Amino acid sequence: MDRNTIMFNNLEKSDQKTTEDILKTVYDALDEKGYNAIDQMVGYILSGDPSYITGHNNARNIIRHIERDDLVEELLRAFLKK
Repeated sequence: MDRNTIMFNNLEKSDQKTTEDILKTVYDALDEKGYNAIDQMVGYILSGDPSYITGHNNARNIIRHIERDDLVEELLRAFLKK
């Protein structure tokens, strides 16, 4: 009997979202619910408390796909490029 381990990747390349896509999705979800999206996102980044992000459109789960320190690093890079 062959007992090799088979690894499956659930996300196809086309299904993976970029940091920018994730931020836009979360921003839109917060905005749709009437929140000040920037303030809410800053609160999440600084505290790590997911309750700053609405569950609307699965935004709370989506933003958790990015580590907060990676998110800050990405934002800083984008800011300095402009």
